[in-house]
Amino acid sequence: MDIKTAATIGAVTLLAACTTNPYTGQQQASKAATYGAGAAAVCGLAGAIDSSKHARNAALGCGIVGAGVGAYMDVQEAKLREQLQGTGVQVAREGDNIRLIMPGNITFQTDSYNLRGDFYPALNSVGEVLAKYADTTLRVTGHTDNTGGRQHNQTLSERRAGSVADYLATRNVDRSRLLVQGVGFDQPIADNSTEQGRAQNRRVELYILPKAG
Repeated sequence: MDIKTAATIGAVTLLAACTTNPYTGQQQASKAATYGAGAAAVCGLAGAIDSSKHARNAALGCGIVGAGVGAYMDVQEAKLREQLQGTGVQVAREGDNIRLIMPGNITFQTDSYNLRGDFYPALNSVGEVLAKYADTTLRVTGHTDNTGGRQHNQTLSERRAGSVADYLATRNVDRSRLLVQGVGFDQPIADNSTEQGRAQNRRVELYILPKAG
């Protein structure tokens, strides 16, 4: 291994371990341990030493193997927060996972699983990020409040999750990455005895999970 190649591998490993916070501009440790130098070499980064920005972009382009799990998810989180600002969709980071919370009032009409037309731009933004960063699996879960019968709400939650997944598939998100499920009113996040609480419980959640291995 020549000096330039060795230096490249070291630089990429450091870049994966120490990323720039997209909000403060400060350097910080990645949220997960990085992969080894051998993985970076496989990605063909020998020329990236000429530019630190080039090296980081090249590593991210190689997916999780090149960038490390934490750095790979950091970038997606930053892009999703930027593109979903003001849409009503909440972005939450949970370890190496990202959770998007899509409230029912901005996603669907009452008691319907047809997506609202004015929600398409937000889903387009989500689809763009998910299609670009494909080394993840996606779990789409529908939730309802406790108004109405159990079976009705179970079916509604499944169909709402399916509608979100189907739309993302039209935005170049590989359907094989999408796991769809509905849980009815069994996993509330607020008190169903108030209208405000019921509104919070009517939602679709999208978990973005780094692929194992």
